[in-house]
This record gives sequence, structure tokens and C-alpha cells, in this order.
Amino acid sequence: MAEQMLIDLRALLVEREDCDAGTVQKLRDGLAQGKTQNRSLKEATELLKKKLEGASGPAVKKWHLKLGIASFFLGHLSEAAEHLHQAEGALASFYLGKALMERQDLDEAQKAFEKAEKSGYTASQVQLQRAGINRLKGDVTQARALLAKLEDQASHNAEYHFQLAGCYLTEGNRAQAVRHLERAVELDPGHTGALFQLGHANDLAGNDDEAIALYERCLNHPPLHAGVLMNLGILYEDNDKYEQSVDCFKRILTLNSEEEAGLNPELQKDRLKARTLAREQARLFLKDSQASLTMYYSPDQDMASSRFSQVMEIPVTDFELSVRSRNCLKKMNIRTLGDLTRIGEGQLLASKNFGETSLTEIKEILGSKGLRLGQSLEEGAQLERRYFGQQPLSDQEQAVLNKPVADLNLSVRARKCMNRLGINTLGELIQRTADELLESKNFGMTSLNEVRDKLRQFGLSLRGD
Repeated sequence: MAEQMLIDLRALLVEREDCDAGTVQKLRDGLAQGKTQNRSLKEATELLKKKLEGASGPAVKKWHLKLGIASFFLGHLSEAAEHLHQAEGALASFYLGKALMERQDLDEAQKAFEKAEKSGYTASQVQLQRAGINRLKGDVTQARALLAKLEDQASHNAEYHFQLAGCYLTEGNRAQAVRHLERAVELDPGHTGALFQLGHANDLAGNDDEAIALYERCLNHPPLHAGVLMNLGILYEDNDKYEQSVDCFKRILTLNSEEEAGLNPELQKDRLKARTLAREQARLFLKDSQASLTMYYSPDQDMASSRFSQVMEIPVTDFELSVRSRNCLKKMNIRTLGDLTRIGEGQLLASKNFGETSLTEIKEILGSKGLRLGQSLEEGAQLERRYFGQQPLSDQEQAVLNKPVADLNLSVRARKCMNRLGINTLGELIQRTADELLESKNFGMTSLNEVRDKLRQFGLSLRGD
């Protein structure tokens, strides 16, 4: 079969007179072809800017419309909004709403969609976007009310299933959400939002290969979002694909730099701060990935987090003990070094025929492995001493420690560290030291600081902090 001819984006946007919904679909199809099409769109955008500079009269609004659409699919949302504000017509208002919605300017997006509908844009498409705005504002009831009026869209409209999936996700029903996301992708294989959410669902489930495949499909269907690149970069890193990981983090820096250039620092300080933080996180992740390209990796290093547990499981019979000490430990059913850390000096000395000489002998054995008598008992009581004073934990305090680590809403990288170390609750997490977490593969200072900040919100900290 002959290779499909690339759609000429320059001819589509610069030479073609009209710009309508058909033009946008053709643009999406062209970008989905991949290869050099993203670069072609950037080149076409530069030509459009020159056309705008030399335009006058009604033609000005036409070039603003084309530039707004092109900027939107390049992911330059601030620039897209600026041009679409100066264009006119239903298409301009609809994509202005989408650009504003992506930037979380929900009230302004609502106004733009209302204007689009009044100007003649397909009412069902506008209502679906309004449902999304309500959901993002936290009003799932209103979102569902709008979707209930659009049930006839279920047979053919991918956006309907995407918005319904969003409601299910907000309500915590991930299984139903995934079902509708899969239906959305069936109806529109290039629906970026559905592809991303499906990728994220597989990412959470530990299906790395499937998640990577879905995130990679997102790359072929702009506009491209930093979240896709961040999650994909971390998955690449976890699967030792460091060159691809480096590329993802570099692209995040480019995206955020372009968006920040279009933000008004005085009017939009929160968004500027958020993008700056995202860029800084990407820069730190990039540094880690670049270091990994030349880093020698030994399987022994990946087992570092279990080293302490292995020491605790060493049998006491592995050491040369006096007959008296050996008999006493046997009577007390103490079999491992870990058992010794769970007993105090007083309990040993209370055992028949166990004296100071035997006690010194045991202390020396434990000391040779960096352990001490009663260590585990002290750590077990640590929660009461460090966080809640000398009194026993209340039901409320215990409930905090029993919370799953998922409640911290950690980034993908930090969450994977928790899975590797078998940490399921906040109580288990705060028993770990910073050094123990840093021994986990691909867990660096960025992730450590994230965990510390999240724990601080619950009034907790890592052991030793």
C-alpha cells in the first residue's frame, strides 16, 4: 500500500480562503500524521503572522481566526486566546472557550461558549463543554443534568462519553469511567482527553506498557499537554528508556516557557506560579534522567531498600553465643535479630540464669549489625511520642495514620516508590527515613520534598526529620 500523502498544512491555513469546522478537522487529521507536521504547523503560523501584519479591513479578523486555531493546536493557549478574542464568528468563540477552559479560566470560557451557541455553533457540542465547566467547578449534579438532556449523543459522540467519564471519575467510580473513556476512543481514536485519562488509569493500575502506548498516542493528537509529557517521561524512566524520558522533559520546558511568555504576571500570578513550578519540576526530572544515561546500574542497588529487613531476619544461631545465652534465647522463643530488637533489657535480665555477662554479649552482637535491644519497641511507640504526646492515640489520630498513601495525591514517580517499598498507609510512611526513600530507584530530592510537603499537611513527618 502506498504511503499516505501528508496533508499540506501551509495550503490549508495560509492559501485556503475559508476557515471553518472542516478546516479544523483537516488540521487535526494532518497533525495525526505525525512526522514533520508539527514543524509544518509552526512554519504556517509564522506565515500567518506575516499575513496579519499586512492585512487591513475584514481580512484582519480572518487571519486572527486562523492564528488562534493554529496556536491552540500548538498548545500556545495564551496566544490562541489573544487572537480568537479579536476574531469573530461561532468557530472563533467555540475555540476561545476551549482555550480558556484549558487554562482554567472557567467563567470566561462559559461566556465564550454561550456566545458560540448564539452565533450558531452546534448546540450539543457547546452543551457538552458547559457540562465540563460545571464539573470542573465541582457541580457534578448540574453537569449530569446537562448530559441527561444529551443522551441521544451516546451513539456517535465521543465528547459525550468523555464528559460522562469525567463525572464518574469525580464521583470515584473509576470502572464506569474507564468504560466510557474506551467508548470515546472507539468513536474518536484521536480524542486526546480520553486517551490521556485511559493512559492515567492504566498507569495507576501498574499497566506500564498499555499506559505508555496510550500516552504516545496523545502525542499524535495535539494540542499537547504537559501532563502527558510528565507522566510519559516518568514511565519511560521507570522502564529504563532514558533517552525518550529526557526528550519528554525537554519538551515540557519548551511548552511552559512559551505559555509563560503570554501570561500577564500581574493579572495571573497563580497560573504563572503554577507553570513556573511545573517547569522547575521538569528541569529537576530532566537532570535525573540525563544522569541516568551514563549511570552504571547494579541489581544490588535496587535491593538496597530491603537490606534492613534482611538483617533483621538473621538467625541468632548464626553467632557464637555462650551456652547460657543460647539456652535463654531458646526458652524465650527468640530466633532472629529482629526478635531481639522487640524485647527490652529488663525482660532478658528477668530470665532465669541470664545475667549482665549474657546481656553484654547480646548487645555486642546487635551492635555489630547497627541494631540495639528494644529498637523496634521504641519505633512502635514513636508515633505517640513524636506526634501526639505521651497519651495513647485517639480514634481520630489513629484514623489519620490509617489513611492510604493515595490520599496524599502524590506524583507518578513518588507513588511508584510507595508501591515498590510496600508502603500503604501514612503510618507506614512516617516510619521511613529520607535515606530509605532515596534508596528507591528513580526517587530523588524532588520526590522527597513532595512527600515531606504532603505529610506536613497532615501534621506528620518522616522518621528522623
